[in-house]
Amino acid sequence: MIVAGFGFRSGADESSLRSALDLHGIAPDRLATAAAKAQAAPFTGLARTLGLPMVAVPSDHLENQPVLTQSDASRASYRTGSVAEAAALAAAGPGACLLSARLISPDRLATCAIAIGDAT
Repeated sequence: MIVAGFGFRSGADESSLRSALDLHGIAPDRLATAAAKAQAAPFTGLARTLGLPMVAVPSDHLENQPVLTQSDASRASYRTGSVAEAAALAAAGPGACLLSARLISPDRLATCAIAIGDAT
């Protein structure tokens, strides 16, 4: 199972998320983000465009994920260094691992991380 996790600012649009995903060059099986962002138009739009299921990760599942990146903004709002990395790991299931640290969209409004795991 390959999961693309996203973090994004309020000014992001679907193309912001898509460009962050495209930087990885990997086709995911599902998309994930923090539950608080899961109904945002950019996220739901990307899922619809790609025909992929969405995972809304509860904030308490973001907190203890072994992320590679440390963002002060993510730490303050979600108690994790990277929403994208933590969401990808949580949605990919126990024992999941990141394929790389989060990558930032060219417009700097979205981040995307890819995790691989055994979630079904």
